[in-house]
Amino acid sequence: PFDTAELERSTAPCADFDRFVNARWLAAHPIPADEVRWGVFDQLTLESLRVQHDIAEQAAGAASPADGDVARRQLGLLYRSGMDAAAIERASLAPLRPTLDAIARLKTPEDTANFLVRAASDGQPFVFAFDVQGDFRDARRQIGAASPAALGLPSRDYYVDARYAREREAYRAYVIRLLRLAGDAAPEQSADGALALEAALAKVTPSPVEARQPANQFHAMRAAEADRLTPHFHWTPFLAAQGLPARAEFSLAPPAFFAGFDRLLATAPLTQWQAYLRFHALDDAAPYLAQALQDAAFDFHGRALTGQQQDKPRWQRVLGTVNAQMGGAMGQLYVARTFSPEAKRRAQALVTRLLAALKARIEALDWMSDATKARALAKWQAFVPKVGYPDRWRDWSGLDLSPTGYYANVRALARFNHRDAMARIGKPTDRARWSVLPQTVDAFYRAQDNSITFPAAILQPPFFYPDGDDAINYGGIGAAIGHEATHGFDDAGRQFDGQGNQADWWTPQDNARFNDRAEALVRQFGAYAPLPGHPDVHINGRLTLGENIADLGGVHIAYDALQAALKANPAEARRRIDGYTQDQRFFLAFARIWRARMREQQTLVYLASNPHAPPHERIIGTLGNVPAFVQCKAGDAMLRPDGEQVRIW
Repeated sequence: PFDTAELERSTAPCADFDRFVNARWLAAHPIPADEVRWGVFDQLTLESLRVQHDIAEQAAGAASPADGDVARRQLGLLYRSGMDAAAIERASLAPLRPTLDAIARLKTPEDTANFLVRAASDGQPFVFAFDVQGDFRDARRQIGAASPAALGLPSRDYYVDARYAREREAYRAYVIRLLRLAGDAAPEQSADGALALEAALAKVTPSPVEARQPANQFHAMRAAEADRLTPHFHWTPFLAAQGLPARAEFSLAPPAFFAGFDRLLATAPLTQWQAYLRFHALDDAAPYLAQALQDAAFDFHGRALTGQQQDKPRWQRVLGTVNAQMGGAMGQLYVARTFSPEAKRRAQALVTRLLAALKARIEALDWMSDATKARALAKWQAFVPKVGYPDRWRDWSGLDLSPTGYYANVRALARFNHRDAMARIGKPTDRARWSVLPQTVDAFYRAQDNSITFPAAILQPPFFYPDGDDAINYGGIGAAIGHEATHGFDDAGRQFDGQGNQADWWTPQDNARFNDRAEALVRQFGAYAPLPGHPDVHINGRLTLGENIADLGGVHIAYDALQAALKANPAEARRRIDGYTQDQRFFLAFARIWRARMREQQTLVYLASNPHAPPHERIIGTLGNVPAFVQCKAGDAMLRPDGEQVRIW
């Protein structure tokens, strides 16, 4: 399961392990024109989409779907409407006209506030999102939550930092282009007004680093208190429009954003609000409307912002809509084809072994007191592992789509999904509920229910080989499992207990020791400047801290689990495959799963807004802190000196 012919033997593994493992593969697999990055995750995602394509085509073409098979029938209707380019072109802007006309009728700040309320109740949020989440104080119940969603650029830095001047100019051109397509009589003037308002909203929007902090993700209040924070935006009618009682408690976080939004609601010229809302209505709808709007959206979001050279084929774009709006229905059909109950059992057994290795590491920590260690083990005990696919599938009864009218179907699904979310508010938390899709090539940790999720689509080569040797599986999916489990104890996850309540379960001394180690990791990754053409653009070590902690913990945990497996099988421990020991194959597999390259523009977006380090630094930065990385010795470029190695979990 590991092709050693891929190795770049002209590079010493202890000089640059990523280049040694991945350079030849990356050279042979350039980034496709319709992608902004290419690596293992992207390959598997395309394979997943090809399976989904076949499923969607069959569902769309079925003459008489099975009686009662609501999910398959509605999925087929959505896909068919998205693939009907001629009908979409004939409709032009007509499907969006009611929204644009409603914006044109606004005359007062109160009108604007009422428009935002109505749009939110229709599953079409502007400025802020309103969803359901676990109550940070009592994870047993679900609560409504409002959060910032006001910006069209990746982060607030894009509105002020000189390094993003090119992107700001491209954004302005895009706003003008959409407004002109919608018939705006003075698109340049309207665009400048919209962007002035959006820049003001950016000033009160938390940075990506701030947004990661739980303190900025939850602030409970009722309507009366919220009204004092936003005297020009009233929350009782907002709650009523979402189907919630006036006395419902909800989260408004962070409060500073909503106070800033309210000031702008009262003071920004109405023409700015109208232009801002008109543009964002067009931007949100563009993927589902006429080709001219789709082209404009791609030229900015793809070509200008991320360097993508050509748009994805229509079937992939429509599948993106299917997954965004009714991905659970697709997931049920996907796993029936691709993931057997036996594969699920094998993967569950591997998760169990990795969690046992994490427990052993917690018990062996020399920097943590017994009191905090006991609480950490209690959190470990409460993990909810989710493997492959959910035990229960969502009911799509009541959804009524049509074979034509793509945008109308998207809006119908947005309403349907919003009402489903609102119906969960005030109900007990279902910790078995999946918040991700089985066809997603990724893995997840959720602090709000202390769950780790490994979808079916990632439980395949090169992450997981049902018949592969232990070293390859532990270095691949094992490291990913360890990574997600470690998120429960990273800089943000450690602020929650085993049930998902935000709680301080650390002694002051242990808290200080953790922060000292975390700060060392912040400095390590903050020293990397991944783009040769931009030597002043560094990784944000604080933004990426959680993922870097998880990468480091994950490789330690997976390596420990491999050693336990080899101890139980001495013959396997001694076996070499293709001349490599089991330990060496473990690290080869680890470097392979993160292999990828990104376009320069996408890397800039990534560095500004993504909590992960870029692939190259992710590999070398993690392994440099691993003493068991036995290929290397003190003084080699890949291995940090003992005194500089960071060890947390």
